[in-house]
Amino acid sequence: MLIDLHAHAPHPDYYNQHPYWGPAFELQNDGDIKLRVGDWVLTLGAPERKAALRKAHAEGKTLDVQEYMEKWRDPMTRVAGMDAAGQNLQVVSVPSHCYMYWAEPEFGVPFARKVNDVLAEYCAGAPDRLMFWAHAPLNVPEEAAKEIRRACTQLGAKGLVAGGSNFGGLEFDSPEMDPVWAALCDLDLPMFVHGYNQSVTWGDKANTDRYETTAIVGMNYDETKCLWYMINGGVFDRFPKLKVYITHGGGFVPYQLGRLAQTNPNLDTFHNKKPFLEYLPNFYFDVELHEVPMRQAMVDIIGADRVLYGSNFGGSDAVRHDLTEGLRLSAEDLDKIRWKNACDLLKIDPSKIGGPGTEKKGA
Repeated sequence: MLIDLHAHAPHPDYYNQHPYWGPAFELQNDGDIKLRVGDWVLTLGAPERKAALRKAHAEGKTLDVQEYMEKWRDPMTRVAGMDAAGQNLQVVSVPSHCYMYWAEPEFGVPFARKVNDVLAEYCAGAPDRLMFWAHAPLNVPEEAAKEIRRACTQLGAKGLVAGGSNFGGLEFDSPEMDPVWAALCDLDLPMFVHGYNQSVTWGDKANTDRYETTAIVGMNYDETKCLWYMINGGVFDRFPKLKVYITHGGGFVPYQLGRLAQTNPNLDTFHNKKPFLEYLPNFYFDVELHEVPMRQAMVDIIGADRVLYGSNFGGSDAVRHDLTEGLRLSAEDLDKIRWKNACDLLKIDPSKIGGPGTEKKGA
């Protein structure tokens, strides 16, 4: 069995919600379709879209925005792709470009509710194959906590998806964020941390970020900053049961873990009451790395009990084959990474999961 916890689900029903912020997919002068959020325009695409654009150009055609977006509406389109990839279940989330922490609360709060309502309906179309992470307006923590509780208790969300840094100026160690941590601990559900491109917050200078650096490099930095701020900020001393899953192989964490641990007690200011590495059991990391030796090293350092499967299914950097191939692990540890850890962490009953190989998975 295989459960993918890192899979974004764009959906036409939560786009075009605001005249300025959008988020909106728009036809460009070159015939391409690109996402706009405020002044920012995404200049990174999945290889499948790039191929479709080349094909359209060769045929003298223009891509159609509505046709492009409509394919996201039917959950069975995704399920077919999951079947081809040998995946039983995905826990989907809103794309990180649409977090809207940088927008005014008057838009961001209802937008989060809209996203969660749409994703709940979408997943209901294939309930044994699709679940979702709740989106919340983390720049307004009290409202975010309310939405997390609503989405998880009423809509069936399996936890919170969050950016890696900068929630309208707040950070993971900001005391104002405590209502969010309290809500997650009360629900006993985790947070899925996925960085976002900070350039989207730069206003009319948003498109000066050359080569999507705040996305391609910055997301990993921000994801590492999440762990650094949460431990140094004493968040786990206040909320010891809080569970955090960081994607993209943990940002830079597993590869600089010793340096982080050694320098923490040498800081003039830090608030963690225990040694740095004693907080690692609060964290999980996934295998979305592009080289087998790096995935192996991450698992060796972190331990299979704290590793999950996430692929960024369909995204630009997605690894389009089984990420556990080539790992030197016992069958038991492979099962932990492929599905058992996810079921334990998100409280998923494996007997209710469908998909490829269902008859082999047991209960």
